[in-house]
Amino acid sequence: MKRILVIDDDNQLREMLKQLLEKNGYEVLSAENGRSGLKLFYEKGADLIITDLIMPEKEGLETITELHQKAPGLKIIAISGGGRIRPEDYLQLSESLGADRSFKKPFNSKELLSAVSALLA
Repeated sequence: MKRILVIDDDNQLREMLKQLLEKNGYEVLSAENGRSGLKLFYEKGADLIITDLIMPEKEGLETITELHQKAPGLKIIAISGGGRIRPEDYLQLSESLGADRSFKKPFNSKELLSAVSALLA
């Protein structure tokens, strides 16, 4: 069973993603920020990371950069609703730092599942 780590500071979204992914046959770990997400990744591992970009303690862009350096083959999906700049700008930056795919919040669950399936194939 493929393991996915979801990193997002929004409890409702994190839980919704966990349920959606588990319903589709994935094992899911979750964390509320980049710092705890990285700790969990180093302890338990994951085949794919889905991370928000704007979070307290350690933002998604820093998290993606570290993951890309330490685990270059790891698949990463970035999600963002924006912050001080438009979400599209954050998402474009996330892809230049190593994210394989990116989605603007709110995203289509079927499109996200399709990306997860393709990246884990």
